[in-house]
This record gives sequence, structure tokens and C-alpha cells, in this order.
Amino acid sequence: MLRIQTFVTNLLQENCYVVSDDSGEAVIVDCGAYFEDDYAALQAYIVREHLHPVRHLLTHGHFDHCFGAQWVEDTYGLKPEVSQADAETYYLQPRQIEQFLHRTFPLSLPPLGQTFMEGDVFRFGNGHTLNVLSVPGHTPGGVCFYEESEGVLFSGDSLFRASIGRADLPGSDPQALITTLKTKILTLPPQTRVFPGHGSETSIAFERLYNPYLSATP
Repeated sequence: MLRIQTFVTNLLQENCYVVSDDSGEAVIVDCGAYFEDDYAALQAYIVREHLHPVRHLLTHGHFDHCFGAQWVEDTYGLKPEVSQADAETYYLQPRQIEQFLHRTFPLSLPPLGQTFMEGDVFRFGNGHTLNVLSVPGHTPGGVCFYEESEGVLFSGDSLFRASIGRADLPGSDPQALITTLKTKILTLPPQTRVFPGHGSETSIAFERLYNPYLSATP
């Protein structure tokens, strides 16, 4: 069985996930840890559960989802991995911080590890897989990670509970975001649990009914 632990990190309340199973292998999704308390909480959980992180996967390259990338590399030897189409977004994080927060923050960006694309599959643990679904719109290369056997989707900032990601940012495309969510994400099984980049968990069934930006059918 998949175990999912959520950590709400940094000043933007970003959701970082540690995903594991009884093998002890773990995948870190979107480590936005910035404060010492963020690092301590993550490390304490990983130690307590006897986990061995094997990948650090990013749903997209915005700074609030990557603040902890250097810490993950320093602590676990894992380079961040992002879609090919979002590699440039990743390296533009210092500019993003100035644009969004109107100030600078100390930020150490490790070089990216491998990049990936639609259809790639990450295997870990006892037969678990994270399938890459390309969902451009919030950023050019935003993705979701889908674990089909357990009915779990990590949606980053593409889909939130009763909302969708911002599409008024540099490199965003509102029509692409809405179209892809309708045709690729809302068509997943209704019981699929959705773990977004901010806010609370939702489901495909709930979003079909109550998301004002999307309709029940493509």
C-alpha cells in the first residue's frame, strides 16, 4: 500500500509529499522546504519511518516547489528532476521570486538531474509506478504524476480543490491548461485521489461536479 505524507512548507504553504511503501523506498515530490522547521520535519519523518529516498520529482519549476532542492541533494544525494519543457522555468527561479514576491531570497539551485516527458514512468518500491502526464498551462512543462494501481494523482499547481492553477504568469497558457485538465485529468477514474501543490486533497469526482473552471465532460 502506498503511504503519502504531506508537509506544508515555506511562506507560500506549498505541499511537499513523501511517497513510499513497505519496501522503504520513497519518492519526494516538490520539496518546497525553506525554513529549518521544514527540513527538520521532513528528516524526522524519513528517519522515523526508515525510508530511503530514491528520487526528487518536480511537477513544475516554480520556486515555491523547489526551495528545498539543494537540501534534498545535500542530504540524500538526489538531484531534482523536472520535465524537459520546464527546465528553463526551473533555472529562472531567482527572477520568479523578484516578480512574485517583490524581493530577493537566498536561493541555492542545484543543477537538474535527468529530465522527463509525457509517458515516462518512474518505478519504485514494491511495484509502484508514477506515470508522467503532461499538463501545460500553469507553466510550459507542468506535469502530474499518476499512480494508477492506487488511484492517486499528484497535480502540482495544475489542479486544486474547486480551482485550477494561475495562468496569468510568464510562460502560462490558460486555454492549454483548461483543455488538458478536461481531456486528460477529468477523464481519470472518479475515485482518484488528487494531492495538489497547495491546499487540501480532493478527488476527480468532486472536481467534475464542483470545479467552476471545468465541466464534467471534455
